[in-house]
Amino acid sequence: MSKDIVLAFSGGLDTSFCVPYLQERGWNVHTVFADTGGVDAEERAFIEDRAKELGVASHVTVDGGPAIWKTFVRPFVQAGEAYQQQYPLLVSDRYLIVEAALKRCNELGTRSIAHGCTGMGNDQVRFDLTVKALGDYEIIAPIREIQKEHTQTRAYEQEYLEARGFGVRAKQKAYTINENLLGLTMSGGEIDRFEAPGEGAVGWCRPRSEWPQQALQVTLGFEKGEAVSLNGRRLPGEQILAQLNGLFAEYGVGRGVYTGDTTIGLKGRIIYEAPGLTALLSAHRALEETVLSKQQNRFKPEVARKWVELVYEGFFHDPLKTDLEAYLEASQAKVNGEVDLRTDGATVSAVAVRSPHILNAKGATYAQSADWGVEEAEGFIHLFGMSSTLWAEVNRGE
Repeated sequence: MSKDIVLAFSGGLDTSFCVPYLQERGWNVHTVFADTGGVDAEERAFIEDRAKELGVASHVTVDGGPAIWKTFVRPFVQAGEAYQQQYPLLVSDRYLIVEAALKRCNELGTRSIAHGCTGMGNDQVRFDLTVKALGDYEIIAPIREIQKEHTQTRAYEQEYLEARGFGVRAKQKAYTINENLLGLTMSGGEIDRFEAPGEGAVGWCRPRSEWPQQALQVTLGFEKGEAVSLNGRRLPGEQILAQLNGLFAEYGVGRGVYTGDTTIGLKGRIIYEAPGLTALLSAHRALEETVLSKQQNRFKPEVARKWVELVYEGFFHDPLKTDLEAYLEASQAKVNGEVDLRTDGATVSAVAVRSPHILNAKGATYAQSADWGVEEAEGFIHLFGMSSTLWAEVNRGE
């Protein structure tokens, strides 16, 4: 029986701990880092060096940017809804990480996969359900195992690594930080205690004192609900999102402190930063509102919320998600055009929309002019409000 195991690796405290933990239990550890766009060249090199320092049997880095755009960002923006109206599902790269790790398992001929998820979080659900959906594999979760005996897990991991001569970066001691093309999340320390974030809880978004004085304005072009151009230049979607992250982070756009109902029932509190996704969602919604019918605009959020719930809770490969995406795709047929976005800091507004499909009435403008008569308006109001008016008449005076 092979003792090879593939570990989804990020170079952080949890996955760094997993390497010697697994090695000491007889595993040949092969690490996979799925670069989903949240690290620069320096950080990517650090992750590769960290794997070598820990003595892994092999390490590979996979470019996940194009896949995360196609499989998550595109349908997420077309859906247009955040989880609990706030959180933009920033750790949905987990599904692609699992797929990359399973591909490496198949290359090595092993059916054993490991991850560094805790037993109290959502990621364990996403990892495990994705593995189960994609094949018959053995799942090893070292962090869940040590939590059976240790309550101060992060402190134990740090001591474990340092006792074996492996250093731990300072920020990793205080916070759990996740970065990818979608954005950044941060938890731990005072954040978990429902206290105000400390000075060290800083990510991509600049504080107000550092915002540029001049407003930022950009133009996004859409075809069938998918962003295809930035300021008139056609680019792959993942490049558009990466550039939007840089532009809008300078103005503090997309940062929030969020407490959500997790999959396992706990209250999860994090700092999140999603400057690019916030810009994309704002532009897409402004365009969509002008070209979809009234009934589409009313109904589509119900489908979107269910899609978001499935992705958040780990059901990325459930057939209902595919069914819902078929509707979302169909709803985007006329979502074509350009949107101008503007920010002075913190928030972003869609200030102009251009599309050949805007639902303008040729002879009428809201609250200004109409191509129907007074009698028609009064008749419409009479019939439209009939039930409510009758109730008031029948029950008046009681």
